[in-house]
Amino acid sequence: MPKDTRTHFRTSSTWDVAVVGGGNAALCAAITAAETGARVVILESAPKSYRGGNSRHTRNFRCMHRGPLSVLSDAYTEEEYFDDLMLVTERNTDEGLARMVIRNSEECLPWMESKGVRFQPPLSGTLSLSRTNAFFLGGGKALVNAYYHTAENLGVTTMYNAEVMHVEMEDDTANAVIVQIDGEAHRIEAKGFVLASGGFQSNLEWLTRAWGPAAANFLIRGTPYNRGVVLNDMLEQGCESVGDPTQCHAVAIDGRAPKFDGGIVTRLDCVPFSVVLNKDGERFYDEGEDVWPKRYAIWGRLVAAQPEQVAYSIIDSNSIDLFMPSVFPASKSHTLEGLAKQLGLDEKKMIETVTAYNKACQAGEFNATGLDGLSTKSLTPPKTNWARPIVKPPFYGYELRPGVTFTYLGLKVSEKAQVQTPTGPLTNVWAGGEIMAGSILGKGYLAGFGMAIGTVFGRIAGKEAAIYVNA
Repeated sequence: MPKDTRTHFRTSSTWDVAVVGGGNAALCAAITAAETGARVVILESAPKSYRGGNSRHTRNFRCMHRGPLSVLSDAYTEEEYFDDLMLVTERNTDEGLARMVIRNSEECLPWMESKGVRFQPPLSGTLSLSRTNAFFLGGGKALVNAYYHTAENLGVTTMYNAEVMHVEMEDDTANAVIVQIDGEAHRIEAKGFVLASGGFQSNLEWLTRAWGPAAANFLIRGTPYNRGVVLNDMLEQGCESVGDPTQCHAVAIDGRAPKFDGGIVTRLDCVPFSVVLNKDGERFYDEGEDVWPKRYAIWGRLVAAQPEQVAYSIIDSNSIDLFMPSVFPASKSHTLEGLAKQLGLDEKKMIETVTAYNKACQAGEFNATGLDGLSTKSLTPPKTNWARPIVKPPFYGYELRPGVTFTYLGLKVSEKAQVQTPTGPLTNVWAGGEIMAGSILGKGYLAGFGMAIGTVFGRIAGKEAAIYVNA
């Protein structure tokens, strides 16, 4: 887009801080800046009914704490938190930024409560995370609504259907953003800018360039409004990138989910208690590798690597009540042959695979809520926990597809959330949330950590922007 385009646009409004995006990180930045007296505008590309980005679909916040804190029990230390992160990212992270997020998460939880966010008592069963994760009462949409209410009371203006197409830069300083509002172009000036507009996962053309033709079979379980427009614009203008475009937060979701915006209810938590087969009726990974909140996010990529990007989770009546069900009912049959037919799998191959698995199961004590060591013997790949024979009818099956939440390619930032270029930081541009999460999440995912990144860096970006404009 040409630099000198301001005469082409309708009206020019001026603000202290313009926040690009309308999800968790954007709201944390807007609230923090507005509390200093700054005049703040939020530019949300979605209509009001879909405001909040992927934050609408979140459920919890992973939080370090040195003792009981709000609904969290006992303690969750920095080192344990960091070790959990290293396990899922395989050390693909910026340790300094990761530790900063972890340390700052402790003070975030009471801050969130002070802004109207409410948390529910600890969950029980397989999702019992009472020590590590605080769950939002009413889910992510309640959190988003609480933040918007707080922002409105602080005088923050929100523009909906406002998609930022271009950030006007002069050397290392941003002067304005070009915004499409209800189909009409506007130029909006500000002294400081916070970019919190997410990744590019809803841009299917970009996703296909990164992944190849397989991406055509991916489902986007998050918002359809995260198309990476601002991310691409800043990268084209010379900002430093971080992260791999093929890395993302992708989970196994119900194959019947919609192409976009299916959200958390489409996630399938049955994998640890099942055998998972690909289209050829073969197992391809250890279903019982670790507790589900630490390993669920690898399954999107695993399924993406299978023929036709599809897999099938097979369980029996012993396990059907051990996990949170999907919004869609499972396929069901009193015979494995009947279930194979319903799922479109070769009956002989599926029975052969399940029979081999059943023979490899060993005696032992089953424990659905923790690692039980109940493993298979002489089976490749092994199942290292929760390995019980699938023998009790009726039998159940779910089709799995890769469900992409957000991509990890993003803008490189400093500890002060300042966007970086090869020659140094931009003077007045900060970033928070998924648009910079690749700085910390090189691969893999840890439940509730995306919200921690967005909250910590959103608050930092808002604080730094306010310091700049109030100087």
